[in-house]
Amino acid sequence: MKTKAGLGVAVWFVLASCAKDANKTEEPWGNTPIPKPTADLQWVDLDPTGAPGAKIATLWGDPTKGGFGAFFKLPAGFAVPLHTHTNAMKVVIVSGTYLQAPDGKPEFRLGPSSYLMQPGDNYRHTTSCDKASECVFFVESNGAFDLHLVK
Repeated sequence: MKTKAGLGVAVWFVLASCAKDANKTEEPWGNTPIPKPTADLQWVDLDPTGAPGAKIATLWGDPTKGGFGAFFKLPAGFAVPLHTHTNAMKVVIVSGTYLQAPDGKPEFRLGPSSYLMQPGDNYRHTTSCDKASECVFFVESNGAFDLHLVK
């Protein structure tokens, strides 16, 4: 229940931020807030590497084509080996403990309310979720989501 409440609050803050910024830019929704209660999130499989269990709930944009905002959900113990992404991502952890290890550097752990600005291009890293519970995090990017395994 704590996770749902935290996710609901995170959805509210993200959408409130978008509505506030709508006054400054020419967004298609103008000055109209777009609430998205937790119960209305549509989770779909996100399986770019053959690692089953990862899910995405898109809030705006299209993660396969360009800029987007979305929640990602990884099962407890989920892990992706060394990889890169084309585009930078801004990440806010909602629940669980997210782990990342930059290539050749120590792993770091991020819990709820933590922030990560993850570079794109050649930033090589592993991503995983602590075995104690699933991880939910919000991601915003100006470009499409992709994942390239390092061989």
